[in-house]
Amino acid sequence: MPPKKPLILVTNDDGVFAPGIRVLIKVMRTIGNVVVVAPDKPQSGMGHAITVGVPVRLQKIKSEKNYKEYACNGTPVDCVKIAKDIIIKGNPDLLVSGINHGSNASVNIIYSGTMSAAIEGSMENIPSIGFSLTDMSYHADFSHTEKYIAQITKTVLKNKLPDGICLNVNFPPKSKKKLNGLAVCRQARAYWKEKFDARTDPHGRNYYWLTGVYENLDAGKDTDEWALKHNYVSIVPVQFDLTAHKTLLTIKNWNFDEK
Repeated sequence: MPPKKPLILVTNDDGVFAPGIRVLIKVMRTIGNVVVVAPDKPQSGMGHAITVGVPVRLQKIKSEKNYKEYACNGTPVDCVKIAKDIIIKGNPDLLVSGINHGSNASVNIIYSGTMSAAIEGSMENIPSIGFSLTDMSYHADFSHTEKYIAQITKTVLKNKLPDGICLNVNFPPKSKKKLNGLAVCRQARAYWKEKFDARTDPHGRNYYWLTGVYENLDAGKDTDEWALKHNYVSIVPVQFDLTAHKTLLTIKNWNFDEK
């Protein structure tokens, strides 16, 4: 009797019809049985937002043997929650999110709907992976990612992940150079130097458009930004526990009773 195929939940933040998620679905269908629950429209930059105060709805797009696909009017995190509770009625064997159009390396993970879906999965003790391509183009070439996505996915299914941990995987854009392989690394210390561009609409009303320049302050050779710059696929283990454990003792030793 052949081994039972894993049940894989697929989601993203670019929307259910984005090219990136179509590539991810194709790869996952070679590995296991697939359930897709993804936003019905782009939800980039939503972070870990959830929908409250308005109904969350599901629309069935396709249902066939070993494959089901739904669009959801909620956020990426909503998609994970409703997939688990309503469609699967339990935990899948794996959750994958992406492939995001654009980098989720370094500080970008904080804003990312793609990675928030993976983090939500890890909060539910589902082995979870977020995949991103450092190319914002809607028509980006994802072909160089497929082999590595399959490799990483099968490895996670085999080894599992520690409770509360997910993986943030980023790919360099497609180029003439062959990828140098995988690099397990840490998140670089970088930030967005932002400003609001003041503009006026045709009715003479002021509005503001957020712009910014991304600055990497980290010269380390063990970071995701270094790996991507040197044509490696970066893999960063991520946890949802935001406690600054190294600082606990320092804060405990403060005298909060001082007047």
